[in-house]
Amino acid sequence: MTTNPQLPVVIVACQVFQDLMERFLPPELAEQITFLDYGLHSVPKQLRSTVQAAIDSISTPSLVVLGYGLCGNGLNDIKAGPHTLLIPRTDDCIAIFLGSYAAYRREFNESPGTYWLSKGWLEAGTNPLAEHEKYVATYGPEDADWLMDQQYRHYRRLTLVAHNQSDLDEYRPQAKKVAEYCSRWGMSYSELLGSDVYVRKLVAIAGNLSLADDEFLVIPPGGTLSQSQFMRDA
Repeated sequence: MTTNPQLPVVIVACQVFQDLMERFLPPELAEQITFLDYGLHSVPKQLRSTVQAAIDSISTPSLVVLGYGLCGNGLNDIKAGPHTLLIPRTDDCIAIFLGSYAAYRREFNESPGTYWLSKGWLEAGTNPLAEHEKYVATYGPEDADWLMDQQYRHYRRLTLVAHNQSDLDEYRPQAKKVAEYCSRWGMSYSELLGSDVYVRKLVAIAGNLSLADDEFLVIPPGGTLSQSQFMRDA
Protein backbone atom coordinates (compact mmCIF):
# COMPACT_ATOMS: atom_id res chain seq x y z
CA MET A 1 0.00 0.00 0.00
CA THR A 2 1.29 3.45 -0.91
CA THR A 3 1.42 5.77 2.09
CA ASN A 4 1.13 9.54 2.47
CA PRO A 5 4.66 10.29 3.73
CA GLN A 6 3.98 14.01 4.05
CA LEU A 7 1.04 13.54 6.43
CA PRO A 8 0.64 11.24 9.40
CA VAL A 9 -2.72 9.44 9.40
CA VAL A 10 -5.12 9.82 12.32
CA ILE A 11 -8.43 7.93 12.56
CA VAL A 12 -11.46 9.50 14.26
CA ALA A 13 -14.43 7.18 13.81
CA CYS A 14 -17.71 6.06 15.26
CA GLN A 15 -17.45 2.99 17.45
CA VAL A 16 -19.90 1.29 15.10
CA PHE A 17 -17.04 0.80 12.63
CA GLN A 18 -14.42 -0.35 15.12
CA ASP A 19 -14.52 -4.05 14.25
CA LEU A 20 -14.32 -3.42 10.51
CA MET A 21 -11.63 -0.76 10.64
CA GLU A 22 -9.43 -2.76 12.97
CA ARG A 23 -9.76 -5.70 10.60
CA PHE A 24 -8.52 -3.78 7.54
CA LEU A 25 -6.19 -1.12 8.95
CA PRO A 26 -2.53 -2.04 8.39
CA PRO A 27 -0.78 -1.74 11.76
CA GLU A 28 1.70 0.83 10.44
CA LEU A 29 -0.83 3.12 8.74
CA ALA A 30 -2.39 5.18 11.55
CA GLU A 31 -0.41 6.99 14.21
CA GLN A 32 -3.50 7.51 16.33
CA ILE A 33 -6.95 5.90 16.40
CA THR A 34 -9.97 7.19 18.32
CA PHE A 35 -13.36 5.50 18.31
CA LEU A 36 -16.14 7.70 19.67
CA ASP A 37 -19.30 6.53 21.42
CA TYR A 38 -22.28 5.40 19.33
CA GLY A 39 -24.70 7.46 21.38
CA LEU A 40 -23.35 10.81 20.20
CA HIS A 41 -25.60 10.55 17.12
CA SER A 42 -28.69 11.16 19.22
CA VAL A 43 -27.58 14.76 19.79
CA PRO A 44 -26.02 16.11 16.53
CA LYS A 45 -24.60 19.21 18.23
CA GLN A 46 -22.80 17.02 20.74
CA LEU A 47 -21.51 14.80 17.95
CA ARG A 48 -20.17 17.87 16.13
CA SER A 49 -18.45 19.31 19.18
CA THR A 50 -16.92 15.97 20.16
CA VAL A 51 -15.57 15.26 16.66
CA GLN A 52 -14.27 18.82 16.40
CA ALA A 53 -12.53 18.53 19.75
CA ALA A 54 -10.90 15.27 18.64
CA ILE A 55 -9.62 16.97 15.48
CA ASP A 56 -8.45 20.07 17.34
CA SER A 57 -6.50 17.93 19.81
CA ILE A 58 -4.21 16.59 17.04
CA SER A 59 -1.01 18.57 17.41
CA THR A 60 0.69 17.75 14.09
CA PRO A 61 -0.89 18.53 10.69
CA SER A 62 -2.35 15.17 9.66
CA LEU A 63 -4.65 13.33 7.29
CA VAL A 64 -7.66 12.87 9.57
CA VAL A 65 -9.83 9.98 8.44
CA LEU A 66 -13.38 10.44 9.70
CA GLY A 67 -15.36 7.21 10.04
CA TYR A 68 -18.72 8.95 9.73
CA GLY A 69 -21.25 10.18 7.23
CA LEU A 70 -23.06 13.49 7.56
CA CYS A 71 -25.00 11.82 10.39
CA GLY A 72 -28.05 13.99 10.95
CA ASN A 73 -26.01 17.05 10.07
CA GLY A 74 -23.72 16.28 13.00
CA LEU A 75 -20.65 16.63 10.75
CA ASN A 76 -21.87 19.86 9.16
CA ASP A 77 -19.49 22.77 9.83
CA ILE A 78 -16.59 20.58 11.00
CA LYS A 79 -13.41 22.59 10.45
CA ALA A 80 -10.19 21.04 9.17
CA GLY A 81 -7.87 23.55 10.80
CA PRO A 82 -4.29 22.62 9.85
CA HIS A 83 -5.34 19.11 8.81
CA THR A 84 -6.69 17.40 5.71
CA LEU A 85 -9.99 15.59 6.27
CA LEU A 86 -11.12 12.41 4.50
CA ILE A 87 -14.74 11.30 4.96
CA PRO A 88 -17.21 9.01 3.18
CA ARG A 89 -19.71 11.04 1.15
CA THR A 90 -22.81 9.52 2.71
CA ASP A 91 -25.80 10.80 4.64
CA ASP A 92 -25.25 8.29 7.43
CA CYS A 93 -23.63 4.97 8.22
CA ILE A 94 -26.15 2.85 6.29
CA ALA A 95 -24.49 3.38 2.89
CA ILE A 96 -21.17 2.45 4.51
CA PHE A 97 -22.70 -0.72 5.96
CA LEU A 98 -24.14 -1.62 2.56
CA GLY A 99 -20.85 -1.03 0.73
CA SER A 100 -21.70 1.96 -1.48
CA TYR A 101 -24.03 4.88 -1.98
CA ALA A 102 -25.45 3.06 -5.03
CA ALA A 103 -26.42 0.09 -2.85
CA TYR A 104 -28.08 2.46 -0.41
CA ARG A 105 -30.06 4.10 -3.22
CA ARG A 106 -31.22 0.71 -4.48
CA GLU A 107 -32.52 -0.20 -1.04
CA PHE A 108 -34.11 3.22 -0.62
CA ASN A 109 -35.88 3.01 -3.97
CA GLU A 110 -37.19 -0.48 -3.24
CA SER A 111 -38.26 0.24 0.35
CA PRO A 112 -38.10 3.96 1.12
CA GLY A 113 -39.78 3.58 4.52
CA THR A 114 -37.01 1.47 6.09
CA TYR A 115 -35.75 1.82 9.63
CA TRP A 116 -32.28 0.30 9.88
CA LEU A 117 -30.86 -1.63 12.82
CA SER A 118 -27.23 -2.61 13.27
CA LYS A 119 -25.04 -4.19 15.90
CA GLY A 120 -23.88 -0.74 17.00
CA TRP A 121 -27.33 0.77 17.30
CA LEU A 122 -28.62 -2.20 19.26
CA GLU A 123 -25.66 -2.05 21.63
CA ALA A 124 -26.17 1.69 22.08
CA GLY A 125 -29.88 1.32 22.78
CA THR A 126 -30.72 3.46 19.75
CA ASN A 127 -33.92 1.91 18.43
CA PRO A 128 -37.69 2.50 18.69
CA LEU A 129 -38.25 0.03 21.54
CA ALA A 130 -35.52 1.56 23.71
CA GLU A 131 -36.73 5.04 22.82
CA HIS A 132 -40.28 4.16 23.83
CA GLU A 133 -39.09 2.92 27.20
CA LYS A 134 -37.25 6.20 27.82
CA TYR A 135 -40.32 8.22 26.82
CA VAL A 136 -42.54 6.22 29.16
CA ALA A 137 -40.18 6.92 32.06
CA THR A 138 -40.14 10.64 31.24
CA TYR A 139 -43.65 11.43 29.96
CA GLY A 140 -45.86 8.50 30.88
CA PRO A 141 -47.38 5.81 28.62
CA GLU A 142 -49.99 7.91 26.81
CA ASP A 143 -47.68 10.75 25.81
CA ALA A 144 -44.94 8.25 24.99
CA ASP A 145 -47.24 6.43 22.56
CA TRP A 146 -48.21 9.71 20.89
CA LEU A 147 -44.58 10.78 20.48
CA MET A 148 -43.60 7.43 19.02
CA ASP A 149 -46.51 7.51 16.57
CA GLN A 150 -45.39 10.89 15.27
CA GLN A 151 -41.88 9.59 14.63
CA TYR A 152 -42.41 6.09 13.30
CA ARG A 153 -45.88 5.69 11.78
CA HIS A 154 -44.56 6.24 8.23
CA TYR A 155 -41.96 3.46 8.36
CA ARG A 156 -42.86 0.22 6.62
CA ARG A 157 -39.82 -2.03 7.12
CA LEU A 158 -37.38 -2.76 9.93
CA THR A 159 -34.10 -4.19 8.61
CA LEU A 160 -31.16 -5.60 10.54
CA VAL A 161 -27.95 -5.13 8.54
CA ALA A 162 -24.66 -6.83 9.42
CA HIS A 163 -21.38 -7.63 7.71
CA ASN A 164 -21.36 -11.32 8.53
CA GLN A 165 -23.75 -14.12 9.34
CA SER A 166 -22.49 -14.51 12.91
CA ASP A 167 -23.51 -10.93 13.74
CA LEU A 168 -26.92 -11.48 12.17
CA ASP A 169 -27.37 -14.60 14.29
CA GLU A 170 -26.14 -12.94 17.47
CA TYR A 171 -28.22 -9.77 17.21
CA ARG A 172 -31.36 -11.32 15.71
CA PRO A 173 -33.07 -11.90 19.09
CA GLN A 174 -32.69 -8.22 20.03
CA ALA A 175 -33.80 -7.10 16.58
CA LYS A 176 -36.85 -9.37 16.72
CA LYS A 177 -37.93 -7.75 20.00
CA VAL A 178 -37.72 -4.34 18.35
CA ALA A 179 -39.61 -5.70 15.34
CA GLU A 180 -42.36 -7.06 17.58
CA TYR A 181 -42.83 -3.60 19.06
CA CYS A 182 -42.72 -1.93 15.63
CA SER A 183 -45.41 -4.22 14.26
CA ARG A 184 -47.87 -1.74 15.79
CA TRP A 185 -47.17 0.41 12.70
CA GLY A 186 -47.32 -2.52 10.31
CA MET A 187 -43.56 -2.72 9.83
CA SER A 188 -42.24 -5.92 8.31
CA TYR A 189 -38.94 -7.41 9.47
CA SER A 190 -36.00 -8.34 7.25
CA GLU A 191 -32.27 -9.01 7.44
CA LEU A 192 -29.51 -8.03 5.06
CA LEU A 193 -25.86 -8.96 4.76
CA GLY A 194 -23.94 -5.78 4.04
CA SER A 195 -20.52 -5.25 2.54
CA ASP A 196 -17.11 -4.16 3.78
CA VAL A 197 -16.22 -2.52 0.43
CA TYR A 198 -16.74 1.07 1.59
CA VAL A 199 -14.56 0.62 4.66
CA ARG A 200 -11.84 -1.11 2.66
CA LYS A 201 -11.85 1.77 0.16
CA LEU A 202 -11.63 4.29 2.99
CA VAL A 203 -8.57 2.51 4.38
CA ALA A 204 -6.97 2.27 0.94
CA ILE A 205 -7.47 6.00 0.30
CA ALA A 206 -6.01 6.81 3.71
CA GLY A 207 -2.86 5.12 2.46
CA ASN A 208 -2.96 6.80 -0.96
CA LEU A 209 -5.06 9.95 -1.16
CA SER A 210 -4.88 9.99 -4.97
CA LEU A 211 -7.33 7.05 -4.97
CA ALA A 212 -10.17 9.23 -3.67
CA ASP A 213 -13.22 9.37 -5.95
CA ASP A 214 -16.66 10.96 -5.69
CA GLU A 215 -17.64 8.47 -2.98
CA PHE A 216 -15.45 10.48 -0.60
CA LEU A 217 -14.81 14.08 0.40
CA VAL A 218 -11.30 15.45 0.87
CA ILE A 219 -11.25 18.75 2.76
CA PRO A 220 -7.96 20.68 2.58
CA PRO A 221 -6.38 22.58 5.49
CA GLY A 222 -8.47 25.60 6.38
CA GLY A 223 -11.57 24.05 4.82
CA THR A 224 -14.95 23.24 6.35
CA LEU A 225 -17.30 20.31 5.86
CA SER A 226 -20.75 21.43 4.80
CA GLN A 227 -24.06 19.72 4.17
CA SER A 228 -24.04 20.80 0.52
CA GLN A 229 -20.87 18.77 -0.16
CA PHE A 230 -22.75 15.56 0.63
CA MET A 231 -25.64 16.29 -1.74
CA ARG A 232 -25.98 14.30 -4.96
CA ASP A 233 -28.21 14.54 -8.02
CA ALA A 234 -29.50 11.01 -7.46
